[in-house]
Amino acid sequence: MPLTVLDGGLATELAARGHDLSDALWSARLLEDAPDAIEAVHLDYFEAGADVAITASYQASYAGFAARGWSHEHTERLLHRSVALARSARDRFHARHPDSRRTLRVAASVGPYGATLHDGSEYRGDYGVSEDALVAFHRPRMAALVAAAPDLLACETMPSLLEARAVVRTVREHPSARAWVSFTCRDAAHTAAGDSLAECARMLDAEPQVVAVGVNCVAPALVTSLIAQLRSGTDKPIVVYPNSGEVWNADARCWEGTATRFTAYLREWIDAGASWVGGCCRTMPVDVRRIREVADAAR
Repeated sequence: MPLTVLDGGLATELAARGHDLSDALWSARLLEDAPDAIEAVHLDYFEAGADVAITASYQASYAGFAARGWSHEHTERLLHRSVALARSARDRFHARHPDSRRTLRVAASVGPYGATLHDGSEYRGDYGVSEDALVAFHRPRMAALVAAAPDLLACETMPSLLEARAVVRTVREHPSARAWVSFTCRDAAHTAAGDSLAECARMLDAEPQVVAVGVNCVAPALVTSLIAQLRSGTDKPIVVYPNSGEVWNADARCWEGTATRFTAYLREWIDAGASWVGGCCRTMPVDVRRIREVADAAR
């Protein structure tokens, strides 16, 4: 199966370019304050070799934007803008490279409920809310994103089987939508909340609108074992986009630990069954460029 190259850390690259992302809205704030900067990062990831741009909607939500004083209508416009910026970057890439035969896609990020709490709970999954409550949370944002016509939904950093079921229920409300679902994990076999990753894969295997299943924002050293867990539950494409191996300290609002250049693992992950590969937090265009080199060499 040909390797599909995802982009890398959007917020990481925005911060590297001098943008302050320390508030509760994280990179989603720049949908209002600096949309051109978001588009520029999307374009640079396409230039580095990404086939897929993941939008800046991860931390965007009606509740989070309402706390900033923005109306329902303004929130909807910003969600639509997140998709439009990635599509515009794709158009600019094609204008620069009219002979390119790469198929570039836009994936609208559907982040977990915990991302809006700004307390790191997306890495624990201990929300204490019901599946129905999670459906109610995801429904309006997903409807707005689907209306903006992305190619895919990236239901990412899901910490639990409970929230994965909730997002799948919401995806079903849009029969034309296609999505991948990826989990964050506590170890080499379990989601952040402690669910069996193989069980999660089996649940998603039965969902026709879910086109790929995977993990993201996990340590690179865990990925090979996590691919095996996923593969035991599904024959669908496996998507992996780990972080740098550092750990987010929600209290101190910083990353801690030692960074790993995850690209050293690429061949191992591909041999294990990964076919969609990119980077998450603390990864950059240089990492995507290396994935592109491996993808091109494998043709």
